Amino acid sequence: MSTEYTATPMRIVDKRITLSRRGFLKGGGMAALGVGTLSASTLMTPAREALAQEFKVLGAATGNTLLVLARDIFPHDRISDRYYLQALEPLEAQAAADDKLKALLSEGVAALDRLAKLRFRKAYAALDKESERLSLLYVIEHGAFFQKVKGHMVTGFYDNKAVWPLFGYEGSSWEKGGYLNRGFDDIDWLDQA
Repeated sequence: MSTEYTATPMRIVDKRITLSRRGFLKGGGMAALGVGTLSASTLMTPAREALAQEFKVLGAATGNTLLVLARDIFPHDRISDRYYLQALEPLEAQAAADDKLKALLSEGVAALDRLAKLRFRKAYAALDKESERLSLLYVIEHGAFFQKVKGHMVTGFYDNKAVWPLFGYEGSSWEKGGYLNRGFDDIDWLDQA
């Protein structure tokens, strides 16, 4: 018994960033409307440090280090820090209910900062050179702190459906007939290298 299946054509996504002058001004106007709710210190704070303020349980300093650590473990230059924050939020929520996890994260960040200060005289998050930060991660990569953050980020970051389009992944395709007839070999991103 043979069944014939008609595949749905794959949606082709234009990956170029297009923004009209009107759209830019409209976005700027919306941002200006939201400024009234922000404090002056938040406006003067760099973006990552502003996001770190969201860490109420672990604290902003620990949160900032976790954001840098998460980006160093899973580096994607074109992905905003807010997606890394979204991936770390459940970990902080777990730390609020689990004192052992909170201690593991807080003490892990403190130990990483001590190691960074010993070698480079700066805290881990303050190191500008990625190579310096990575040299520290090679030292701690087998420890419980590093493994916990890494393990959580694998699912917390890559299971975030908001991140998928940024990687060019359109989600599940089996219910649409798979990728075979829907552009499985569309590797236009390779041409950009």
